[in-house]
Amino acid sequence: MIITPYSTSSTEGKQQLASLADRFQLADSSCQQNVTDILNDIRTRGDDALLEYTRKFDAPGMTIDQLKVTDDELQSAYGQVDDALMASLTLAKDRIQTFHEREMDDSWILTREDGTITGRLVRPVSSAGLYVPGGQGGKTPLVSSVLMNGIPAGIAGVARRVMVTPPNENGAVNPALLVAAQEIGITEIYKTGSAWAIAALAFGTASIAPVDVIVGPGNQYVTEAKRQVMGRVRIDMIAGPSEVLIVADEYATPAFIAADMLAQAEHDPQALAILLTTSEAVAHETVKELELQLSRLSREDIARKSLIDRGVILITHDVDEAIDLANDIAIEHLELMLTEPFEWLPKINHAGAIFLGNYSPEACGDYVAGPNHVLPTMGTARISSALGVETFLKKSSLISYSRQAFLNDAGHIQNLANLEGLTAHARSVTERLKLIEN
Repeated sequence: MIITPYSTSSTEGKQQLASLADRFQLADSSCQQNVTDILNDIRTRGDDALLEYTRKFDAPGMTIDQLKVTDDELQSAYGQVDDALMASLTLAKDRIQTFHEREMDDSWILTREDGTITGRLVRPVSSAGLYVPGGQGGKTPLVSSVLMNGIPAGIAGVARRVMVTPPNENGAVNPALLVAAQEIGITEIYKTGSAWAIAALAFGTASIAPVDVIVGPGNQYVTEAKRQVMGRVRIDMIAGPSEVLIVADEYATPAFIAADMLAQAEHDPQALAILLTTSEAVAHETVKELELQLSRLSREDIARKSLIDRGVILITHDVDEAIDLANDIAIEHLELMLTEPFEWLPKINHAGAIFLGNYSPEACGDYVAGPNHVLPTMGTARISSALGVETFLKKSSLISYSRQAFLNDAGHIQNLANLEGLTAHARSVTERLKLIEN
């Protein structure tokens, strides 16, 4: 049996729940030193090192003049993308744009009667780097990553958005990626990938100016590189394997459940697919459907390993228990395949994205629904949110005191500063009081 269902009250079920609750892990430590060396190499030797890595791992004939995608390449890309894909890209772009426009923060000001003015000034970062994985040597271009990461940055008002993506062995980038980037206003694109691309974005080289924020998915080298440059630049998040948790009652359709579990499992052997159901019959029928549908997948081996190694099916006492467990697990994608899913929504506290009903598969959110598909994993949905416009914004406090407002607060400032032993703070008030009193 590809997955053995257990009751949550069984010893096996309790062990699985304990493992799920404690699944956070940092990037693969086996590549940590290699990534450190790569970062230092790019920081020290710049373009020379960047070109060496790109030639070694991606395009042997790459030259420095070919590093940046040219205007001719951008223009010719449109002739290589068919009308059906253009229609889908346009639909997805418009949906994502409309959704994220609602996220934009405004600057604001508060005033007091004594003349004090305080507030918050919201401004975009100056530049953002978008990492797009190569996708099997460019054969499976991740256009959704371009849209999901690039559109919020544009709405935030980031003046410079730059994309990096590994080229194929001929030094080319899939035209669908180039079209997707242009459709959202990104034309500064470089043919380089992995940790060395992250290093170039963080530290800058002669060819690639550094950025303030780096976003986008990648393999363990990309993830570790982002972790190591975090602080020098802002990153979206430390992402773990993709994951889904489905809460299902006795009326749920096992074929739908299995299809959505497989949609996660095909990502990666480490992907996590979980079913919590109140029905033993649904649990066992789902296992049968998994076996049936696996044989139809192009990535059957990956999905099968994921399910065997990490798949979980647990039978709960009732929906309340399933919801409580879902909150404890704090999953990336939470699907509520329940008779009345919206009735249970108020009880959901922790999830990256919530999909309600039998006809809301996670794939809708990956592509065209509108909300961002860059979501917290490994239980971090307890403390963090999806990528959005705010990822590319920074906020400055505003403070302006009138003479009277200063006099009103002077004593309080001195009291607190002296208590903390910061006499220079207190004297900055005292010196002004001297001038006023004279």
